[in-house]
Formats: sequence, C-alpha cells, structure tokens
Amino acid sequence: MRSGRWARLAVVTTALLVAPSVSGAVSGTLTAEAEPDQQAKLRKLTQEAAALQKEYRGEILSLEDAKRAVQKASGRVNKLKGDLVAAQRQVAAFAQTSYMSGGADASRLFSLSADPSSLATLAYLGNARTERLNSVKGLVVKQKKAAAAASDEIDKLQAHIKELKSRRGEVERLMAKYGFQTPDAGSGLTQRLVTVRNVIMSQFPMPFSVGCLRAGDPGEHGKGRACDFMMSSGGRMPDAVAKERGDALAQWCIQHASEYGIMYIIWQQRYYDMRTRAGWRMMSDRGGITANHYDHVHVSVL
Repeated sequence: MRSGRWARLAVVTTALLVAPSVSGAVSGTLTAEAEPDQQAKLRKLTQEAAALQKEYRGEILSLEDAKRAVQKASGRVNKLKGDLVAAQRQVAAFAQTSYMSGGADASRLFSLSADPSSLATLAYLGNARTERLNSVKGLVVKQKKAAAAASDEIDKLQAHIKELKSRRGEVERLMAKYGFQTPDAGSGLTQRLVTVRNVIMSQFPMPFSVGCLRAGDPGEHGKGRACDFMMSSGGRMPDAVAKERGDALAQWCIQHASEYGIMYIIWQQRYYDMRTRAGWRMMSDRGGITANHYDHVHVSVL
C-alpha cells in the first residue's frame, strides 16, 4: 500500500513541477501564431461598400448581410481574445501563488517522514493547474478557428464587392432610365413611391396597415422611398390567406419592377433586388417576426 501511495505521489509531483514549462509553451505558441490584423482591410472594404451603396442609390441587402457576417465573426474573435487573456492571467496567478508558497519540494515529499495526507493537497493543486492549462489550450484552438472564420467572411465581402462593381455600368443605365426623385414636401414620399403604393392598394386588399415614411430612419423609409404592406397585426405571423396575399404581392412587384421602378422587396426573411438580378436570397436573422419581415412586404423604389 505504501509503495502504491508513493507512486501516485510521484506522478502528481511531477505534474506540478513540469506544469510551469507547459504554461510557458502555451503562451509562446499563442504569441507566435496570433491571427494577422485584418482591420485595415476591413476599413477599406467598408469604405468601398459605402461608395457602392451611393452608386446603387440605396441599401444593398446582400452587402449589408455580408458586413453583418464579418462583424459577427470579428466580435467572436475579440471575445475569445478577452477570454484567453483572462485565462492566461489565472494560470500566471496560480503559478505565482505556488512559487510564493514554496511550491512542491520533491525532496521533502519523497522522504519517509512526509505526511501522506499531502497527497490529497497535491492532487488538488495538480488538477487545478491542469484544468487552467487545458482551458488556455482550448481557447487558443477556438481563437484560431474564429480568426480563420473571420478572415473567410472578409474574403466573401471582398468578392461580393467585386461582383457588385462589375455591374456598375448596368446599374448606371438603370438609374439614368428612372432619374432621381426628391420627396414631396407634404407627404415626404417620392412620386414614384406614391404611384407604386396606390397601384398595389388597388390590386390587393389591405385589411391591415400600410406604413411608408419613417422620420429619422437612415434607410429607404426615411428617404420616402419605401412602404411596408402589413399582412398581420400585433407582431403575429400571418395566417394562410394573408401569407398567400403577401406571396402574390411580392410576385407582382417582381413582374412589374421595370414598369414602376421598384428597387427591391423583402418578404419572410428573403429579399429580391432588381439591381443585382440575383433572385430571391435569404436575409440574415434580424431577431423577430417583424424585423425579419414575416408579417409585412417591404417595397423600395429607385
């Protein structure tokens, strides 16, 4: 029994003595392989995206979704960085406390006069240190994966901007065809939007509200170039009849976009942009029924 006890004691002691070097190795690996700074590239892409929105005369939802994906991925990287720094500090504090208290004296531990109850204390210290080191190692792996994911999203944003730039000639011709309208001083809406709203309301029954101008809105509602045609009220999902009406309204907008100068529509977390001609695309999650446009058809005009 005594020999088995000393064997276990030897294993724990060895772990305690070796652990500081492991901690240093983890810290060194992190420093040497930290992800490259993508902030300069992201700032440049953000500026290019803003310029494209102006050229396209309004919000480009596919571009906004790409930017959201980058922001989300970058946010995860920053959070993991913070978690990693905190975990490293815990390991450093643990090592410092162990050193200040005398650490593990191997000669005393293996002497015949050593108190066998020290095994429990050493086991606790060994486990605690191992847990902290494993936590740091795990965070290093997660942080590297998150950095790679953020880099991928930035590359996707760059590719999409390149694609949109390639369509500039086509978009310029589209803008020239419809010209530029300023909102009416009375209603705050452009004449094109008023026309589209009136035609839609003459074609489709609207038992729920229709909202257009939204003062202070940075998007198309604030510019008097968008209306929301509600298919339910109170933030509820539309019933089958209302959903069918919304589907029909969305299809009508697609078919008559060229006739009335419709720019894009959003319906049930999908958008259809007439400028990009990419067809229906899923919109990133905005967080709710109304925010995701499940209860209304959004129509924006040029």
